[in-house]
Amino acid sequence: MKISILYYSLTGHTREMAEVIAEGVRTVPDVEVKLFPLDAIDKEFLAASSAVFFGTPTYLASTCWQWKKWFDEPAPCSLGGKLGAVFATANFAQGGADIAIQTLITHMMVKGMLVYSGGGACGQPYIHLGAVALKENFEASKPMFRIFGERVVRKAKEIFPAAK
Repeated sequence: MKISILYYSLTGHTREMAEVIAEGVRTVPDVEVKLFPLDAIDKEFLAASSAVFFGTPTYLASTCWQWKKWFDEPAPCSLGGKLGAVFATANFAQGGADIAIQTLITHMMVKGMLVYSGGGACGQPYIHLGAVALKENFEASKPMFRIFGERVVRKAKEIFPAAK
């Protein structure tokens, strides 16, 4: 099964969390994961991916304009039917990471994607709409991001058991 992690990162924080998610993804057998900055996506790998993670920094209480532009333009491949998950980085708790995540989820749904939510039913730690790393607890967030990566891939394997 192929998994794509797409991200935009100006300072490197969102990229770092994408790498941590990839560590969690790699704990699941028979999975190939690749990370792509928004301006260098392998379209063929993305097209073959069963699940796609979207990583965004939080700017002005929302996602960055680069993601908005990416979703506004024709997708490099069909995203319909793929499992999607979102993560964000932010400077502080009330910085708008929740809005950034919800914005991307809305775009994903418009593109026909299924949306992953760990929710309370999946146990601790709770990951409702997506994982968030704050400046003040950046290092402490890494275990949650690993778990998030693993959970999304396990759900993708459950939904798409025949995916290679």
